[in-house]
Amino acid sequence: MRVEVNGGIHEVPEGTTIAGLLEQLGVSGGRVAVERNRQIVPRAQHEQMALAAGDVLEVVHFVGGG
Repeated sequence: MRVEVNGGIHEVPEGTTIAGLLEQLGVSGGRVAVERNRQIVPRAQHEQMALAAGDVLEVVHFVGGG
């Protein structure tokens, strides 16, 4: 199924969770904020929340530096 992530289209298998998507994108772990269809998804829900075809996601990965 297709979902939009940060303006780009991605194909993901049915049943993919937000945590699974983050792993596919290489941003699992660390400080990540996810918005799904204009709603912030709490980190505690990333493992359970399955994506649906047509979902629009914004993923922000915070990187420290100095």
